[in-house]
Amino acid sequence: MTTAKQVYIDPTSSAYYQDRLFDLSNPTLNRDDALAPFAHVKDLYALQGITVRTADYLLDCAGESPASVDYYSLGVIDNVSALRQRRGVTLKTFVIFEPPVVDPKPYAALPELTAGFEQIYLHNTIGDGYSLAGVDQSRLRKLYWPQPNQDVLKPYWSRTDRQNRIVVINGNHIPTTFNKELYSRRIEAMAALARTGSVDLYGRGWHKWWSRASMWMPYWRHRRTLMSIYKGPCASKYEVMSQYKYSLCFENMAMSGYITEKIFDCFYSGTIPIYLGASDIADLVPPEAYIDARQFASWDEIPRYLAALPPQQYEVLRNAGRDFVRSAAGRRYTNSLLDIFGFADTGGERE
Repeated sequence: MTTAKQVYIDPTSSAYYQDRLFDLSNPTLNRDDALAPFAHVKDLYALQGITVRTADYLLDCAGESPASVDYYSLGVIDNVSALRQRRGVTLKTFVIFEPPVVDPKPYAALPELTAGFEQIYLHNTIGDGYSLAGVDQSRLRKLYWPQPNQDVLKPYWSRTDRQNRIVVINGNHIPTTFNKELYSRRIEAMAALARTGSVDLYGRGWHKWWSRASMWMPYWRHRRTLMSIYKGPCASKYEVMSQYKYSLCFENMAMSGYITEKIFDCFYSGTIPIYLGASDIADLVPPEAYIDARQFASWDEIPRYLAALPPQQYEVLRNAGRDFVRSAAGRRYTNSLLDIFGFADTGGERE
């Protein structure tokens, strides 16, 4: 008797357990349609008669797995050793979303992970920001951060009553490791821009001086200035971003290939990103779609640059971002999970 295949996905956090990874009705977890790519993958499996669940349902099954199981992890290594010993479980793919400054553990475990999983997806396969010692490099694949939309969001993108200011939407965090971190650069840039009256800050935790995330010198050195520009959290990044012409768009780490949803949030909303992050950003996103923060000798130069930006160049930047989202290069991100889960050549592309 043939046992039906089942697919289990270990999400980035237990907050997504009990199949909440696919729950588009959850306003907190699915903010700005972040879960849409995962729900789409579940729907594609359903068309093949394959059940997809979050990994807590697999972990709750003691002993032998109840079916032929394909296991995918979205960065959680804690469950790998136990599942590796379980009969019927195939370790298919391990995806590392976070960079080493956020979560160094998966990078340290790469020798073990590449020995156990068929594929490892991560931001670059050349060892920029991590060690390749003992790693089976033949199993490494380039990760394109999954995005929910293949076009701009017209109600936001088309908005014309924008403030001629810079918005920052980031939570207050402290890096786990400090090599190539950009958290401090983001704080320094915001503090400098605050002195020119050109920036507003949104996000969780900035007012919590007592939290662990605030326990480092960059925060305390600039805390009073940060509080002067802090507007609180926001329910929708798109809604807030669409109120501004520009966004300070800094990744958490300077690492080759590391591009997250931050720059796509700008494109979807029609806001010009002032970008710092991936060293090879120009190879991944057209340079005419963003302002490269590396061109400025000091953060004080940014307001002067924006004030002198011709209106036609502003529109060139906005339109280039829109065109990128619609392009084949942009679809590498919107169809990223289709590649990871093996639907790239099965007609699974989203409309």
